[in-house]
Amino acid sequence: MKIDNERSAALQRFIAAHSTGDVSYAPASADASFRSYWRVDDGKIARIVMDAPPDKEDIRPWLMLSQRLQRAGLYTPHVHAVDYAQGFVLMEDLGARLYLDELKEISADTTRVDALYADACEALLTLARVDAGDLPRFDDAFMRTELELMPTWFLERHLQYALSCDDWDVVEAAFSLLMRELRTQPQGFMHRDFHSRNLMRVKHNNPGIIDFQGAMRGPLAYDLASLLRDCYIAWPAARVDAWVEAHRQRLVAARICDADAPTFQRWFDLAGLQRHLKVLGIFCRLNYRDGKAGYLADLPLVLDYVLSVARRYPEFAALAALIESAVGARDITQPSVELASA
Repeated sequence: MKIDNERSAALQRFIAAHSTGDVSYAPASADASFRSYWRVDDGKIARIVMDAPPDKEDIRPWLMLSQRLQRAGLYTPHVHAVDYAQGFVLMEDLGARLYLDELKEISADTTRVDALYADACEALLTLARVDAGDLPRFDDAFMRTELELMPTWFLERHLQYALSCDDWDVVEAAFSLLMRELRTQPQGFMHRDFHSRNLMRVKHNNPGIIDFQGAMRGPLAYDLASLLRDCYIAWPAARVDAWVEAHRQRLVAARICDADAPTFQRWFDLAGLQRHLKVLGIFCRLNYRDGKAGYLADLPLVLDYVLSVARRYPEFAALAALIESAVGARDITQPSVELASA
């Protein structure tokens, strides 16, 4: 985890100001943004410092949303101290047990896996009731900005595929339909990155929820698609379908929606398609622009999600064919040869 000398000194001063005695600190994690996280240990208790450089990240949405989610009964890290000017937050350490780690370890134990996902879906049910009236809208302009990452970074930059005018017509038709579909879903609180790397396995009030600062008001099925068609771990389609239907029944029982099974499945599929098209672009951008090469290894799973859904719906068949043609027989986990040597 890279940190310059000036930033490191500021971090040390912040830690010292809110600690007693000798403390140590070490990298805890980093994510796809400019934020980084440090585990601070005084020998008695470990805490986490979020380092969010103020010229690149704003900590205020995170703090506001953390309080809102806690009031709703959800588990987010307790905040001990904040330095708004420097962009530091000292918070509770939820541990090092990501949902992803737990799920990989217990993947053969269907009962335990089902229980973890049931906990996460109960959290989603609570999230659906959280006030989102003042949050940014997941509107057409925002969706288009996200969707355009796919042709820009995945097709053109990563695959070096030159889109023709006909190709752009296919892309535009698919994007327009997706935006129309997603804005007609019931709208509410949307975490926007509700997946196994942003959920912590905790002993009480599981799961611990992190990385929620990008929340918006958006389509009901989006977070469920993020959770169950996770970019970092996959499950058999029949099992995912069963989890989707179980969650639909929760929502209906809670009178949050009244969709029948085929309608809700379509909501889920198309919300996931929008997300995964965006992610194809983001993972490539993280490699080429930000030097975070590790995300390329996750492209095949994301691509599989995109193609499996696009093939399922005739109105997206042309998009699936275009992407398949662009990919060809290429190993998409490898960077562009031309760009890698540049």
